Amino acid sequence: MQKKTLILLFLALFLLVYAVQAEDALEWTTRGLAANDGGKYSDALTYFDNALAQDSNFVTALSGKAVTLNALGNYSAALASADKALSLRAQDERAIGARALALFSLNRWNESVTAYDTLFKYQPNHPSAYCNQGYAYMQLNNSASAIVSYKKCSYLDPTDLVTWNNLGLAYMAEEDYQNAVAAFDSATAITISNATSWNNKGKAYAALEQYNEALTCFNKALGVDPNFAEALANKESMTGKLQVFQVSGTTVATPPTLIHLGTTTETPVPQGTGVEVTTMVTATPAGVTTTTTAEKKTTYSPLSPLTTICALVGVAIAGAFLAVRK
Repeated sequence: MQKKTLILLFLALFLLVYAVQAEDALEWTTRGLAANDGGKYSDALTYFDNALAQDSNFVTALSGKAVTLNALGNYSAALASADKALSLRAQDERAIGARALALFSLNRWNESVTAYDTLFKYQPNHPSAYCNQGYAYMQLNNSASAIVSYKKCSYLDPTDLVTWNNLGLAYMAEEDYQNAVAAFDSATAITISNATSWNNKGKAYAALEQYNEALTCFNKALGVDPNFAEALANKESMTGKLQVFQVSGTTVATPPTLIHLGTTTETPVPQGTGVEVTTMVTATPAGVTTTTTAEKKTTYSPLSPLTTICALVGVAIAGAFLAVRK
């Protein structure tokens, strides 16, 4: 009877230790997500790796790690982590967003456009994601679709200077110069201290053969940046000539500065070029913030203090039980 009792106590203690150990992976993941939110990506990567060392299929750790790797600029690894998470849980929003950003950052434009469409099924109000998709469409020479994406981005975040500039450039690529002027109007309404906005607006006016307005815009661009070579050349082409102005520089060719999906910050537009660069901020997007519930773990980890205490309590109970039986 004593042997049977000891076996039962051992099993109970084993299950208790197992349950306490099983929470360690979840705790590492929780710490990783918090580190991501705080911008401590190196720490976050360590925490997620600790969790995945216990269970390589822990979806929340995989998707969180994908966000971290995006933030650290390791987009190929981020894509691999997001893909694995999605193979285990196809509707994990954090992984979906991280995958879209990784594809975008790797210049895989077609795939990123599709990935963002998937993200919008779960997060339809994600401004920076629409901006990224608009940029990808421009790289695919699909300015009509880019306009749709940029308009959604500007609607969700009307204070984003870069979005209005890129929307204007997309309109110019479609030779819709009147709407381009309107978009650049919104950009110069946000700030009058951006030379690129004024220069782009001047080019749109020139395409409409409104040369006086164009010249005014080029002068304002040079008032902000006297060394803006393109604005200076544009002004020289216009001054005293009032001739047909050749519009150029409406194709975005420089990859944007990337960050996590989920938040947006206003970033000064580069000066001295007629090309706008979309600057995004990613957040957890997905770095995307989601309400995904972390799954329980079923793997072992090193003994924690709580595990040790539970073990000692179990031993004490077993000893007391045996003492009473004697």
